[in-house]
Amino acid sequence: MTLPRLFTRFAVIAASALALLVAPAQPDASAMPRTIAPAASDAALPVVQVAQSKKPKPEFMRKKVRFKTNEKPGTIIIDTSTKYLYYVEGKNRAIRYGVGVGRDGFGWSGTVKIGRKAEWPGWRPPATMIARERRKGHKLPAYMKGGPNNPLGARAMYLYKGGRDTIFRIHGTNQPWTIGQNMSSGCIRMMNEDVKHLYERAAIGSKVIVIGPNGKGSERHYTDLGMDFFGTLFGG
Repeated sequence: MTLPRLFTRFAVIAASALALLVAPAQPDASAMPRTIAPAASDAALPVVQVAQSKKPKPEFMRKKVRFKTNEKPGTIIIDTSTKYLYYVEGKNRAIRYGVGVGRDGFGWSGTVKIGRKAEWPGWRPPATMIARERRKGHKLPAYMKGGPNNPLGARAMYLYKGGRDTIFRIHGTNQPWTIGQNMSSGCIRMMNEDVKHLYERAAIGSKVIVIGPNGKGSERHYTDLGMDFFGTLFGG
């Protein structure tokens, strides 16, 4: 091979290597916005992406935490003053989720149970809500079929007391940016990926303790000792 041809080939190889170095990196799939996972019951529904800018603040993202409580594993503790829901795992551990809670005048507290569960639930607004929104000039439907545009999101756990429906639910939301805020009419909102995660773990009959918006009595029920780093990293 002649010297000029050798230099030409070297130049082509060098240019190709430089192009690879300066080319824009392909997006990392793990860093892309989370989507509604297509479980068996989700297969017929469109995939919905949530823009990263509309995610809650980092402190409300799901984490495993070191946790002290006298409650049994499987119990759910919701502190509406801190906007956290805890699923007790046992061995001084819990999963902590950020939630949205009742706005001013709609806060509540008490001990209830999960009476039933539903995937992609339909929504029937209570008559009082329909009347209240009508006075504001908003017309709510009597019923909305389950799906990505439904306010109850991907899953719902219906809260009962004494065998009767309280009208309150733990449910997903199509407005994930409201997590960490007082926005609901008393229901507990979760991001869709989080409510699916909890739904797989929480059984019908599970005890649910709701601490009111003033946080009174929270110390009797739990102490959050902070993030379980290794639990979150490898099993959260």
